[in-house]
Amino acid sequence: MGVQIYRWDGAAWVFVAPSATLYEGPESQGPVGTHYAGPTWESVSGSKVVGSVMRRCTPDANSIPWLLLGAVSSEGPGIFRGIKYIQRLNTAGGIAPIQPGSFTAEMTSVPYTSEYLFYRAR
Repeated sequence: MGVQIYRWDGAAWVFVAPSATLYEGPESQGPVGTHYAGPTWESVSGSKVVGSVMRRCTPDANSIPWLLLGAVSSEGPGIFRGIKYIQRLNTAGGIAPIQPGSFTAEMTSVPYTSEYLFYRAR
């Protein structure tokens, strides 16, 4: 669960960064990491992976796109060590507001959920 952060530039809402807590699955008891600008995913053990968008699709116009990202870096011991690809699937919410901002540089956070899948090379 998290938010997509946007900034009003006077004419449109511009994406700034995600901010999310990562859970292993729907029944998980606690967080396993965080997701933030980069885009970066960082585990509670300190490993992290930074991705770059390769492909996107929008199966739901009311939600942020599904993404395929390639890892540009992966470091540290833990669950994100050696990750090569990341998928963002089954998104709900997170799109920029329809209403204009009240002032330039106004920030807003829009809630979203998604599934992230992480792949290592064999």
